[in-house]
Amino acid sequence: MPKKGFSVITIPDVFVENVDQFIDKSKNLISSRSEALKLAWMEYIERHSENILSHMEKKKGCRVKIGNKFVGSGEPVFIAAEIGINHNGDIEIAKKLIDSAVETGCDAIKFQKRTIDIVYTKKELASPRDSPFGDTNGDLKRGLEFGEKEYTEIDKYCKEKNIIWYASCWDERSVDFIDKFDPPCYKIASASLTDDNLLKHTKSKGKPIVLSTGLSAIDEIKHAVAILGEKDLILLHCTSTYPSSLEELNLKVINSFQKRYNCPIGYSGHEVGLSPTITATVLGACMIERHITLDRAMWGSDQAASIEPNGFRRMVRDIRNILTTGGDGIKKVYDSEIPIKKKLRRQK
Repeated sequence: MPKKGFSVITIPDVFVENVDQFIDKSKNLISSRSEALKLAWMEYIERHSENILSHMEKKKGCRVKIGNKFVGSGEPVFIAAEIGINHNGDIEIAKKLIDSAVETGCDAIKFQKRTIDIVYTKKELASPRDSPFGDTNGDLKRGLEFGEKEYTEIDKYCKEKNIIWYASCWDERSVDFIDKFDPPCYKIASASLTDDNLLKHTKSKGKPIVLSTGLSAIDEIKHAVAILGEKDLILLHCTSTYPSSLEELNLKVINSFQKRYNCPIGYSGHEVGLSPTITATVLGACMIERHITLDRAMWGSDQAASIEPNGFRRMVRDIRNILTTGGDGIKKVYDSEIPIKKKLRRQK
C-alpha cells in the first residue's frame, strides 16, 4: 500500500537489477536507492522513448475489422446479440430472434455450432436428462442442433435483414461447416480456450477470431493468445456461470487485459440486468456479447441469463450514448450555459 500522496508504478527489471551500479558509479553523489531508481527511470525513458510512444500509438490504433465495421479503440462499440441455442431447435423462433435483434440496432448475431458425437462422449450423451426432445442428454443436444438446411435459411434471412452473423464452433468439423457460409469472423467459446487443435484449425481459416476467457486462468489465456496471435484477435472478458453473480463479474479484468494484450478487449456477459454491461463499456470494452431471448421464462438453459428484446434495445441505446456523452475531455462553457450563467452567477 503506497504512502499518502504517492502512487505505485511498475518499473522494468532491466534497471532495478542494476540500481546498485548506479550508486557505485556516482562515487557517492547518489546516496539512496530511491534517488538511483529515479535517475534510472529517467534514463530508461530517454533511451526508449521512441519505442514507448510507438507502443502507445500501436495500442491506440489497434483495430479488427468484422464485416464492414471496425472493432477497437475510438470506434463505436460492436454489439453482438447471441441467439446461441435460445431458438430451442425451432427455425421459426430463430427468425423471430433475428428480427428482434435487428430491431435493437445491434451489429451482429451469433449462433453456436457443434458436432454432437465429437464434442460429447457416448457416456455423456447416454446420461438421463428430461427435455422436450426425449429422456437423454443426447436427445437434448441433437434436438437443439441446427444442420445445413437451417443454417442455409439463417444465412439467407440475415442477408435479407442486412445483418452479419457468426458462430462459436466447438470442434474442427463445425468450423469447416460454418466456413461454407463465409462468416466475417469466428468465435471460440470459453469452454474451448484450451483446445489447441481447435484454435489452430480456426486460425487457419484466416478470419478474425473472438475469444472468450471464462473458465480460464491467466496462464491458459496467455497460451491461447500465443497460438492465435494478437493480430485480428478480439479478447472478451467473461465469467461463465448462467446467470453470473455480480460479485464474480470482476470487470476490472478488462483494464488488466488492455495493459497486457495488444488487441481489442471486450466483454461477454451472462449476468441478470444491464448495468454491468454498461459499466464494462465505460471501462473500455469495445465489443459486447449478450444473449437475447424472446422471453426469459421460456424453456432452455440459457434463457434466464439472456435479455428480452426491450431490455436489449435499451442496452444498445445506452451503450451508444456513452460515446456521445464522453465528449473530448476538454472543459468548456457551452453556448447553452451562457444564459444560465448570466442568470445565476452573482454579479460583482
